[in-house]
Amino acid sequence: MLRKICKIISTLFYIGYFPIAPGTVGTLAALILYLLLPASVIDLPCFWLFPILLTIPVVTIVSEAEKGMNRDDKRIVLDEFIGYFYAIIFLPKSIIIGVIAFLLFRFFDIYKPPPINDLQKWPSGWGVVADDVMAGIYANLILQVGYFIFLLT
Repeated sequence: MLRKICKIISTLFYIGYFPIAPGTVGTLAALILYLLLPASVIDLPCFWLFPILLTIPVVTIVSEAEKGMNRDDKRIVLDEFIGYFYAIIFLPKSIIIGVIAFLLFRFFDIYKPPPINDLQKWPSGWGVVADDVMAGIYANLILQVGYFIFLLT
């Protein structure tokens, strides 16, 4: 029963079963949530805690779900969902930032420049989640520079 619940959550309530680019669809779900959340929530100084505090539970859920699925199964999209939120922390809420974060996150998640490709090799849910966290961090760093230079709001 626990494994079934973890599978449902790790596929973002079956979003991961989308037949084309499920990781992109899972990230799109994160973007939609980001756009729906009020700026007063996103701009809270403690909002950065949201993805960080959820990372360990996400690793645990994904690890359990993986036991009944393939290693880093493409249907598991909870990692993309949480990784996206690493891409937008410490930035003000705006549609432009949200969309650029989506594009940058997907770029880094798909192409996996070092050390993202190495993190993916970590065991169990750690590898599934760590590469997306790093992809989000890469995207965030570029967004931080872009915001500083161009004030992307």
